[in-house]
Amino acid sequence: MNTGAPDLDLAEARARVLGIQTKLHRWATGDPRRRFDDLFNLVADPAFLLLAWHRVRGNKGARSAGVDGQTARAIEAGRGVAAFLTDLRSDLKAGRFSPLPVREAMIPKSGGRLRRLGIPATRDRVVQAAMLLVLEPIFEADFRPCSYGFRPRRRAHDAIAEIHAFTSRSYEWVLEADIEACFDEIDHSALLDRVRRRVGDKRVLRLVKAFLKAGILGEDQVSRETRSGTPQGGILSPLLANVALSVLDDHFAERWQHECGSRVDRARRKRHGQANYRLVRYADDFVVLVAGAEAHAEAVKDEVAAVLAPMGLRLSAAKTRVVHIDEGLDFLGFAIRRDRKRGTGRRYVYTYPAKAALAAVKRKVKAISRQGTNKQLSDLLRQLNLVLRGWTGYFRHGVSAATFGYLRHYTWRRVVDWLRHKHRRAGWKQLRRRYLTGVGLWPQHDGVTLFNPAAVKITRYRYRRDRIPSPWSTSATLA
Repeated sequence: MNTGAPDLDLAEARARVLGIQTKLHRWATGDPRRRFDDLFNLVADPAFLLLAWHRVRGNKGARSAGVDGQTARAIEAGRGVAAFLTDLRSDLKAGRFSPLPVREAMIPKSGGRLRRLGIPATRDRVVQAAMLLVLEPIFEADFRPCSYGFRPRRRAHDAIAEIHAFTSRSYEWVLEADIEACFDEIDHSALLDRVRRRVGDKRVLRLVKAFLKAGILGEDQVSRETRSGTPQGGILSPLLANVALSVLDDHFAERWQHECGSRVDRARRKRHGQANYRLVRYADDFVVLVAGAEAHAEAVKDEVAAVLAPMGLRLSAAKTRVVHIDEGLDFLGFAIRRDRKRGTGRRYVYTYPAKAALAAVKRKVKAISRQGTNKQLSDLLRQLNLVLRGWTGYFRHGVSAATFGYLRHYTWRRVVDWLRHKHRRAGWKQLRRRYLTGVGLWPQHDGVTLFNPAAVKITRYRYRRDRIPSPWSTSATLA
């Protein structure tokens, strides 16, 4: 493929990259067995590196430095982006590029646990972003519709909508699975074998392996080898994790196609006392929906474990369980449960914010309102509005009206308590006249109004089935 490109601005780079990605995706879709042998030149192409830089620069993580201490802003203020990308391209072409170890950062999780996050050096992030631009269109041609996490134009809501659709149609038993330390345990050899099915360019394969084996510089300043796993925090890691976990997608997709692909097949299996299965996966979180008996769902647990074992992965015994849809499950922040509709005898599957998700947003609201009173109310409202808009925007596709109403009252009470702390000598009438001037004593100050969760319109998310287009399916190719 011709990669000779003059100096480009960002718009030209985007157009060039999109055109090449469209070709790669079309070729990969047209020939499922094709291996791509000339990809390294694309990774080192000026247009791909420029677009990769802008992706890295635009991420929140651009403010964090790797082991070399260089942030994106420091590079811009120092030798400049053009010189940085020129030197990086030269190192790639000459074979001098070698990834640095990632810097370890421990991030708090729920329940007091910690999650290991790896922060690569900025130059390594740029190369990973360029590799993602090249490899993603190829592997997207192979990924199954049941996979939703870290894929373009696919959302958590698509996974929830699919679970809702199938559990509403006789798939009443659910294997709620959790993979033990997924990103830390993926077997490198097995992962690279799956990458080789599509990538024949040895230089790209060496880069992938080099990133996997780059090592970790711990918070205790001790260097450690990485013999398994893909570091969380790397731009390429989600794609590699999807490549590894696609072994599960392939297994259930082939089973669905061969055993229960048609309505007649599914009805025949049901008559013979056999179960039908459907996998829904979002990154390393997945469920297996079972139309059958509890024993069928228990049996599929061993089947899943056997499929994952060659990738070095295992199910968490403590967190993997079989539940009935009437009991309900939590998935991607939503509680999904079948319940009786009020005033009727009919039962429906509902999706609404899980208790853990509500508790999490309450903790954020509480933390913001406890930062201190040495600021204006308008500043407090801006911080709260960011949290409330994002949270309600995510959950507005569920049965969330009652939860939004509760969150409205909780936030209002936190703001009023904050005002009373700030103005200890002011009476209720003074606070009301000065700050609670909106309808229903709603907080306002300096043109900023507290976001009202209860005013968010609830809409049902449309289940898109397998009709989600890729970014490259209808794009115009370069001449």
